[in-house]
Amino acid sequence: MQQIGADMDITRVSAIPLNIDVAMPVPGGEKRSNLSCVLVRIDTACGLSGCGFTAITEEEVVAAAIEHIAADALIGESAMDSEKLWDKLYWLLSPRGQSGYASHAIAAIDIALWDLKAQRLGLPLWRLLGAARARVPVYATFGFNFLNREQLADAAAQWVERGFSRLKMTVGNHGLQRRDEPRPLAELIREDEARVRAVRDRVGPDVELCIDANCSLDAYHARMLAQRLADCDIAFFEEPLTQNDVQALADLRQRAPMPLAAGQNEGLASRFADFFRAGSVDIAQPNVVITGGYTQCLRIAGMAQACNIAIANGGAWPFHNMSLHAGLAHGGFIEYHTVAVKVCEQIFKGLPQPEAGWLPLPDTPGLGFTPDWERIQDIARRPLSRGHGKH
Repeated sequence: MQQIGADMDITRVSAIPLNIDVAMPVPGGEKRSNLSCVLVRIDTACGLSGCGFTAITEEEVVAAAIEHIAADALIGESAMDSEKLWDKLYWLLSPRGQSGYASHAIAAIDIALWDLKAQRLGLPLWRLLGAARARVPVYATFGFNFLNREQLADAAAQWVERGFSRLKMTVGNHGLQRRDEPRPLAELIREDEARVRAVRDRVGPDVELCIDANCSLDAYHARMLAQRLADCDIAFFEEPLTQNDVQALADLRQRAPMPLAAGQNEGLASRFADFFRAGSVDIAQPNVVITGGYTQCLRIAGMAQACNIAIANGGAWPFHNMSLHAGLAHGGFIEYHTVAVKVCEQIFKGLPQPEAGWLPLPDTPGLGFTPDWERIQDIARRPLSRGHGKH
């Protein structure tokens, strides 16, 4: 009997850096933006192709690392051997525990490998990962720093009208990153308080409201903001501190009147182990397109479950993260990030649509959606610009 997947030898690995323009609807008009990402295509001897993805990084650097370093290590290997190849790539790209670009490159490749494996077995990936549920709860990230208070409140109300009962907005507005302006952080915190209260007043008490500082605050100002919002019923405070400082997060968690979440930009499972040992977070947020793909996120989810710590998707890219959270009994919420969704709609076909705050999982083998290679090649021919930042 022929071994399943014996025809799955990798014949080609290619990486495509993209910078995608996005027109995002906002109250009173639209906001134009752009965001960079990398698509990976892995071809196999049997004719199947898998598509991987990563973002929020320097797209040309990651694409070069994949094509000029990782690809040679993958040619001739079986795409079914995801664990073996993850470990091989780790020692190739992160030999002394570095993270950074390496975790993005590994993530994109690993996603493509799991896409191939699920296709070869004729299963949607979420079923291959465990099939714990056929739909996942979502929260809408809507509240960006370029919106004023009135626009924020209007946008929140519009998302609630669309059926979302869980919302997230940004705070901190690149606080530490812009200290040279100068812009006193205390003033920024006071404005954040007013913005959060404007949203809470508009949507009422029954909507879950989360805030996200994108690692933009120091411990003092994060604690100040948390205390000011004590009566606003915040569901979680995401990435409150610069560098995801493990001990400072643990201290803030003891003082803050709301749960803390972090981890979406971490590249190593060992960083999550540090979070769990120190008691730094209530919600761990591994992201498959950043945190080393499904292979490593499965490990992190297992650690979290053993430590009785919840997991959720932070850092956007819901369509790649949904399979992890649908597959595992310990899965959690998915982030329906407006900009990221608009990006995916330009390069993928067959994306599921949220229904009353839930995202249904497709039954198509593999990731459950397919790349539009013709559209992707058209976008790839456009001049690249820097747009990897997170909104």
